Amino acid sequence: MKIAVDAMGGDHAPEHPVAGAILAARELGAEVLLVGQENRIQDALRRHSSAPDVSIVHADDVIGMDEPPATALRRKRNSSIHIAAKMLRDGEVEGFVSAGNTGAIMVIVKLYVGTINGVDRPALAVILPSRRGRTVLIDVGANIDPKSHQLVEFGVMGSLFAQTILGLSNPRVGLLSIGDEASKGTGLVRSAHSALEVSPLNFLGNVEARDIYSGNADVVVSDGFTGNVVLKTSEAVVETMLHLLREEFSKSRLNMVGARIARSAFTSYRGRVHYAEFGGAPLLGARGLSVICHGRSSARAIMNGIRVTMEYGRHRVNDRIEEMLAGLVLDPNHERKSQ
Repeated sequence: MKIAVDAMGGDHAPEHPVAGAILAARELGAEVLLVGQENRIQDALRRHSSAPDVSIVHADDVIGMDEPPATALRRKRNSSIHIAAKMLRDGEVEGFVSAGNTGAIMVIVKLYVGTINGVDRPALAVILPSRRGRTVLIDVGANIDPKSHQLVEFGVMGSLFAQTILGLSNPRVGLLSIGDEASKGTGLVRSAHSALEVSPLNFLGNVEARDIYSGNADVVVSDGFTGNVVLKTSEAVVETMLHLLREEFSKSRLNMVGARIARSAFTSYRGRVHYAEFGGAPLLGARGLSVICHGRSSARAIMNGIRVTMEYGRHRVNDRIEEMLAGLVLDPNHERKSQ
């Protein structure tokens, strides 16, 4: 599978995207094309003496992490994101991975690649750890103010993602709210609850944020604003816990000895909870395979983003989403119902 990697995307570009691409080529056998300013990519490649062969596709422009998406769309037509999205559209690559400006990626990918049939808006899905395994949270930033029928689409896409990637036969789907009663939540949540009840999904009803980590639901549906707040808070909690543990272990010689004894356990713990191990967030519902990584992604996080892209393609997630959404129609109140 050929995958375009935005070498200019993220806080540590091009060093980390280049290093992640090298890891993916070496450990996953991925065929990677690095897209970006060729001279800077070559400089980064030279720091890896035994790097496998990777191709470079030159792009003149770089979209900054804080640039407004509309400005990036109009003024930087030769950016690495534009070029990679065109390659995805034209079939030159099967997947696209970037740690760049999320808003710009969303707008540009939707412009060049479009959405699959039955999807109004693509959504970002992430996998989070729970007491019972893992939970899919969708949406985490693509749609700040969606409609209720779009939340149903998110539920369908998240459910199929959980089936194919997590291997769950009938994922339990919950709607994120401030209580489990159907009457609680915003107008959007109450309307979405009614629509999800008549969908073909295994819908549990409303769930609270704690249910994401308790494992009481396999898929949790949210608007992009709330989902992003949950995701960023989760990342901060994990990083704070790891920092506090390191502080405690360094306070005494006895603690340091204990840390050495428990090193393998803490390494395993970090692997279960740290965002770098989960790769990026697939942009579900967009044509082609697009995965958006954290802006602070390490080389390992980029490699895992490439791994997620490969798994996403291997399991034909987009085809299955399109097939399931074909069985849903809009009623006069603009809610999706099964045929």
